[in-house]
Amino acid sequence: MAHTKQTKRTHHRSGTSMRRALRREAPNTVGLLVDAEDFAAMRHYRSFIFDDHSVYLQQVEGLLKTLAAQGMHTTVALFDPEDYAEFCTDADLDPDDRTNRSRFTAEIAAAGATVAYTGQPIDALIPLLVSRAVRRATWEYATMLLADLGDCADCGQDIGRAAFDRASHLLMRLLEAAGPGTHHAVCSTPTENEQLLAVLHTTRQPDGPVHLESSEGAEFATVLAVGIALETRGGVVLRTSTTDAPDRVYGWRLIRGGLVPLTAGEVFSAYCTDADTGEPVSPESNVEYCAGFDLGADEPDRHH
Repeated sequence: MAHTKQTKRTHHRSGTSMRRALRREAPNTVGLLVDAEDFAAMRHYRSFIFDDHSVYLQQVEGLLKTLAAQGMHTTVALFDPEDYAEFCTDADLDPDDRTNRSRFTAEIAAAGATVAYTGQPIDALIPLLVSRAVRRATWEYATMLLADLGDCADCGQDIGRAAFDRASHLLMRLLEAAGPGTHHAVCSTPTENEQLLAVLHTTRQPDGPVHLESSEGAEFATVLAVGIALETRGGVVLRTSTTDAPDRVYGWRLIRGGLVPLTAGEVFSAYCTDADTGEPVSPESNVEYCAGFDLGADEPDRHH
């Protein structure tokens, strides 16, 4: 009898230990209300117990630290109250139910903008999360614009796909021609409703290949493709940093599906002018403003 009780206790402890081990391997997702307006919208639900946004952020940060201390991987997702209300309406769910908030958080983590928690302060985490959300929204909007263009009336080719292929080719040509160093590129493309911006960062070692993070590359190429397909007057700026040398800034103007190099003077003027006021801005120290290099070699068919 005593042996049986001891065996049960041993099995219980073993089961508890295994569950704890599995718990440490299970990922966590935390939905975050980043600003006071979103926080105020959630206060309309009785099941939402917080009444002060600053205290709420402190509690979220404490939770993230606790999960990290337990060796658990945690992803932070941007929680949008409007999207949540729409989600509940579409699924016929009660929005004033904590379980449904968890369900929504899990869904946006699977498909929306997220940031992995690595111990960063909440004040650093919020702008990173917002930036990630803006990037994703821009990419989704640009993708929709390309998809809506349909097929070419002359050849039947998908216009959006052709423009994306062209943009991808131009991007790789640009990064290959830029050579070694740390590169920061910005693409600006105007549309009827808004100005689309895409940013990418990459580092290339001497004599090494171009390594590009897939999502940043796809976002950049998609925004550039919109400018190519719509033939808008967009542009690209590239800033390159190398050891023991001034940063170099290059620029191109998007014209009829091609990136035409700007002169050094045009790059200086664009970089040293306030976009909102048009007033001149002092040039940065230890920066060279250079003419864009030619990207015209080895180009695919530019029919679209």
